[in-house]
Amino acid sequence: MDNRTEVTEFLLLGLTDDPHLRLPLFITFLLIYTLTVAGNLGMLLLILLDPRLHTPMYCFLGNLSLVDFGYPSAVTPTVMAGLLIRDQVLSYVACATQMFFFVAFGTVENYLLATMAYDRYAAVCRPLHYTSTMTTGVCAFMVTASYICGFLTASIHAGDIFSLSFCNSNVVHHFFCDVPAVMVLSCSDRHVSELILYYLESFNIFFALLVILISYVFIFVTIIRMPSGTRYRKALSTCASHLTAISIFYGTAIFMYLQPSSSHAMDTAKISSVFYTMVIPMLNALVYSLRNKEVDEDFSCSCTCRAMRSPQTLTQERDNRRVTGVLPPTQKHSRQFLLKCPVCSSYTAHLPLSKPRREIRA
Repeated sequence: MDNRTEVTEFLLLGLTDDPHLRLPLFITFLLIYTLTVAGNLGMLLLILLDPRLHTPMYCFLGNLSLVDFGYPSAVTPTVMAGLLIRDQVLSYVACATQMFFFVAFGTVENYLLATMAYDRYAAVCRPLHYTSTMTTGVCAFMVTASYICGFLTASIHAGDIFSLSFCNSNVVHHFFCDVPAVMVLSCSDRHVSELILYYLESFNIFFALLVILISYVFIFVTIIRMPSGTRYRKALSTCASHLTAISIFYGTAIFMYLQPSSSHAMDTAKISSVFYTMVIPMLNALVYSLRNKEVDEDFSCSCTCRAMRSPQTLTQERDNRRVTGVLPPTQKHSRQFLLKCPVCSSYTAHLPLSKPRREIRA
């Protein structure tokens, strides 16, 4: 404990020492991060603005988008800065802060995926009782519990790791302050810290996996019993995006954290870390947005309504309807001209009607 302040900063070695790879990797990660931010914040914005998406499934999906924006943002800027600067230095507090938020958001995502599995179980297996099962209070409790577990886990890990003594080396063989990478630098006895990491992460991962496994066992039994092929395909398609997300997320999490620190190969750990810190959040946004009919329709509606609001579109449509004499009865004597959105069936655009032009006779 008394040697804890001897190390005041940590040196991150980054992803690669090859100067020829730094610029291509920087451009690649910049593109991935841009897609991640745009996809997840765009999804969150659509869910907040469209009342049709104010359902339990999209409540969980909105929080998942927020988390998928949060924990890449705790890591990716550091990675890109490390590619521009050969050896990046992080202060003691900055390293602890990065570790805290990364672990917190990662654990929250772990439990959100479990709650989404239970939501899919309620929707597929008990459709008639879905609204009474997944009430607003239940959804709020499940989301709040996910955040509490995430930030509690982060507090335990960060408090335990940074209570160790760091007196031998401050060189982190990683591109961010991950728990195993910082733990191996300690000159204290790491046995207790390794047990805390192993058992706490084992509980978080396998408890969530147990909820997911039980939910999908009931879902698949229900799907098999469905007589209609259309209903079978529809039920299966609602779970496909979630199954893809959990397969990628838990595969890399188990590989990274459920093994002793002595068996960690740092190069392999870096590759898998790039995958779950940058690629998975981007894939989640793409998979969930492309495979959800409501999100696609809402995005199409936004684009259609925006195009309909352009003066050129309104003027052309108004003139066409005046020439053909086709106007809704409510608009024949009105000073406003309304267009109906073909996607959401709402009148979203209007333009004052001008007086008919007089024809000039020769």
